[in-house]
Formats: sequence, C-alpha cells, structure tokens
Amino acid sequence: MHIKSIKELELSSSSVFIRCDFNVPMDDFGNITDDRRIRAALQTIRYCLDHDCKIVLASHLGRPKGYDEKFSLKPVAKRLHSLLKQEIIMAKDVIGEDAKKKFKELKNGQIMLLENLRFEKGETKNSLDFAKELTQFGEFYINDAFGVSHRAHASVEAITHLYDIDHKAAGFLLLKEVKFFHHLLKRPVRPFVAVVGGSKVSSKLKALINLLPKVDKMLIGGGMAFTFLKALGEEIGNSIVEEDLIEDALKIMDEAKRVGVKLYLPVDVVASQTFSEDTPIKYVTYKEIPKGWMGLDIGPATVRLFREALNDAQTILWNGPMGVYEMEKFARGSVQLSHFIAQSYATKIVGGGDTADLVQRAGDDEEMTFISTGGGASLELIEGKKLPGVVALLAENGEEE
Repeated sequence: MHIKSIKELELSSSSVFIRCDFNVPMDDFGNITDDRRIRAALQTIRYCLDHDCKIVLASHLGRPKGYDEKFSLKPVAKRLHSLLKQEIIMAKDVIGEDAKKKFKELKNGQIMLLENLRFEKGETKNSLDFAKELTQFGEFYINDAFGVSHRAHASVEAITHLYDIDHKAAGFLLLKEVKFFHHLLKRPVRPFVAVVGGSKVSSKLKALINLLPKVDKMLIGGGMAFTFLKALGEEIGNSIVEEDLIEDALKIMDEAKRVGVKLYLPVDVVASQTFSEDTPIKYVTYKEIPKGWMGLDIGPATVRLFREALNDAQTILWNGPMGVYEMEKFARGSVQLSHFIAQSYATKIVGGGDTADLVQRAGDDEEMTFISTGGGASLELIEGKKLPGVVALLAENGEEE
C-alpha cells in the first residue's frame, strides 16, 4: 500500500488541518520537560508555511475528562512560538465560537492552534459528527501524529472518511516513523538484537511473538523477565509476575530454541522489600531472591551479560526499560545499558514512551539513530498490526511502502 505523502498534494494558498501529537510531559508548574514531539512536527508545519497555507494545528494532551485548564495546550503554543519565531493564534476552544471566529480571520501564512481535542467527548468516541466540525478548519487534512495513529479517534480516523484521497495525506514525521519500522522489520542489517523490557509480558506478548522469527538475539529485562524466570521454576519472591502468562512465556522460550534465536534473561537483580528511596537493597543472583523481596532492576552481572550479547549487533531495537527507572536507585541497570547502546556502532532504534524518556534522562538521546515519538503505536507496528490512522491514508491501489 502506498501511503499518500503531503508532497503529493496541491497545497498552495489553501487551508490545512494538521493533526499533531503534542502530548508532551509537563512538570507540576505547567512547564514542558521534553519538547521532542513538538520539534518533530516542525518539518510538516514549515512545509505548509512555504506553500503559503492557513494552518490549523490540533492535538490532545493527557486524558482530561472534559475541560480542564491543567490540560490546556497554551504551553505548547508558547513553545511553538519560540521554535517557529512567529505568532501562534491560540483558540480558547476546539469547535466553539472562538475557534470559528479566529479561523475566519486567519490569513495565509498564519498558524492557529485549537484547544485540547480531548476536551470534546466526540474525539475519543471517534464521532463522525465531531469530525465533520473539524473539517471546517481545512480544505486539506494532514496526519502527522504517529503517537496516536493506533487509536481510532475522530481526528485520526473518522475525519479521514470526509476527505478524498487528493485532500488527505501523511506528514513527514508519520511517513518517517512508518517507513523506518517497516524497513527495520523487513530488511534489518544482521545481527539484529531486540532488547525488550517493561513491567508486563501481556503488553509485549504479540510483539515478542512477531519479533522472534526476525531477530538473531532477544534480551528480556524489566518486570516481565520474572514471568519467564517463574516459568523456569525459579523462586522470584514478591517480584511482579503474570501467572496466567507463564504458559505463554514457556512457549516463547521453546519457539526461540526452535528458530535458533538466542534468548537472554537476567542472571542477577537489584532486590528490595519495598519500592521507596530509603529502602535497603541487595544485589542477588536470580536464584537467591529472598522470600518477601522483589527484583526492581537488573544487576551488574546482567548488565555485563547483555553488553556481551550486544557486542556484535548491527541493528538494535530497544523497547522497554530494564527496571523501575523512575527512582534513581533502581535506574542504574537501564542507564548503563543505555550508555552502552548509545556507544555502539549499530543502527539503534528506540521505541517511544518510557524508553525514549529513559534515554533522554541518561543523556543518550543524541547518540541514538532513531527515537520513535509513539510508544504504543511503534509497539503495534512491531506486532504486525495495521494502524487505523495510517490505513486511512493509503492510496487505493498500491501496497504498503
């Protein structure tokens, strides 16, 4: 399938509605702590500016239940203003009187940002009526929000049914993300190593199954590793475990053997009785986790083991931290692994979400080949799923690029 690109549209001097992903992290004072997603949208916005368009930007932020000042996109408007060096007209609502009035007054070369799309219930319900209201803000529709393209929401999926193929397309970021993952899984430079972490096997199960025939090695860390260790009959104390997936974990390990994939699990952990800053910790092998204690990070021996396994890698896909990295004393394993991956000469792809946040905290983001802006969306691509927001932009005749 051929994904329609923004470059294929006749945009000159038109009005363009761009669905962006400005769902950025903020501190308690409303300051943006990581603007990567905003910067990632600039290429598409500048392209429309170069074509003298009236531009309307739309995004969600967080999961508000109706209007909530805490989830306003005003800080995003300020950051866009400083990055683009031009005025960003901020609407006070999404499809209300203020947005309509400001759009009527919008001139070519100007940018308006709508308020948080999720202030309207119709957004998450994929309401066609709400989508119709959004179409008033653009003769053309551009989806550049990879991070939400796995969700069938009104501004991502329903709205695409209201534009013909000559008036809707993918922005540069969306195209880049989809093509990167597509080529990665179809034609990786080998050895190809997947590093998979995070707390639950359930959230990564399909990704693990889909990756197995494609990779040469798989390194499993984070909380999900304990389900695999329990499946092998090990004592894991109070560590997180998904009892109902033990059978699946065994199947994955058997399948890895069958297809000749080397599967690595932690050999030691940082264990503690509670998850808190002042709790005592122990470095123990995976066979010696005390009863009542839980593993909260990979230990130093596992870091060395994983580094050895990654030594000859030519392509590394990393999705999921190795421990509860939000707390410093349980972040060391993830951070050390991040440093090592960053120094590797391999092509290094980081799945979005927590892994992207971790890599930034470790100061390694500049060294990675590619950091996805969408955790859930990248995971679904790895699982082999089709994303609703992408399927809607396929030209009728063709195969996926």
